[in-house]
Amino acid sequence: MRAAGINASDWKKREGLMDRELPQTLGYEAAGIIDEVGSGVTHGIVGDRVFGLCIEGAAQAELAVLSYYAPIPPSLDFAGAAALPSVVETATRGLDQLGVVSGNTVLINGASGSVGSVAVQLAVARGARVIGTASPASHDYLRSLGSEAVVYGEGLVDRVRMLAPGGVEGALDVAGSGVLPELIDLAGGPEHVVTIADFAGAQEHGVRFSRGDDGRAVHALGEIGALVESGRFSLPVAQTFPLAEIARAHRAGEDGQVRGKLVLLID
Repeated sequence: MRAAGINASDWKKREGLMDRELPQTLGYEAAGIIDEVGSGVTHGIVGDRVFGLCIEGAAQAELAVLSYYAPIPPSLDFAGAAALPSVVETATRGLDQLGVVSGNTVLINGASGSVGSVAVQLAVARGARVIGTASPASHDYLRSLGSEAVVYGEGLVDRVRMLAPGGVEGALDVAGSGVLPELIDLAGGPEHVVTIADFAGAQEHGVRFSRGDDGRAVHALGEIGALVESGRFSLPVAQTFPLAEIARAHRAGEDGQVRGKLVLLID
């Protein structure tokens, strides 16, 4: 291991808000160098630089076993690669489940965060028109990614319809801000809405709640490198921390003021 991504699931697990069974380990995103391959492994050799997902959730350590991985894009260092796996897989899964293709108009609720900004870029790369919700301070950032921007909150439906009078083909909720009824209205039914953040709302409104165990979009790991190298995709690393300062990294993430990923560096 050379670097591991930090996610909200880390402090949620620590606080007992998810996966309460003990013992617990942390970390799903990994980047490092292959030092051993298991029997039956058909790609990758010792010495390759790779990044990927540690489904066992134990990537924040000196060694990790990767369940899914791909070569690190040549232009990325280990920290930049470790920022990618979870958010790229999650965003791709949501877009896949919505069936987003070229020519669609898609609404992304919570578009300025890590998963949201990745979803914007991936949808734009598919040829979709993207409308993203965010605070006014993030609108220029969303436009730089190729999205149109609207303010979230009361009046959202009217603001979106000013841009897309006929509504949207799909809506992806990554913020969990209680707007599923509005997204259903704009998308023409709950079957055209996916949330990764509002489990209770999904149950209440008949919306699909997307989670990794209902089919991971691991193909995204092998595809993102071409977008990175073409300059059509980026995900900034906001701050790095040594593994020994993981508690400080958690606090930085919990503050919610960081744009970009937090990454642990492992010597």
